[in-house]
Amino acid sequence: MSELVPMITAAQFESDVEGGSGVTLVDFYADWCGPCKMIAPVLDDLAEEFEGKLKIVKINADEEADVLSKYGVRGLPTMMVFKDGENIDVTVGAHPYSAIKAMLLKHL
Repeated sequence: MSELVPMITAAQFESDVEGGSGVTLVDFYADWCGPCKMIAPVLDDLAEEFEGKLKIVKINADEEADVLSKYGVRGLPTMMVFKDGENIDVTVGAHPYSAIKAMLLKHL
């Protein structure tokens, strides 16, 4: 995992995302998911570009199934944008840099 896009646990999700402030992009992924691996470098680039403006984190679908169930995640990768603890946007599938960036810019 990247230092710019850390992996978080369900407890960290609860405290840092649901209980956090500002904008956070959560990448629900799995190690076996090919499209998840394809977007990893894109998320690293975006984390670097938006450093100080938003956070990007990953949560492992296989290890944190309760979080996925709570938010109705059915496909991977799923990316959700949270602002001040509220889920405000979602996209499913591997998208190009420009599409993910556009989604983030809507919420900054």
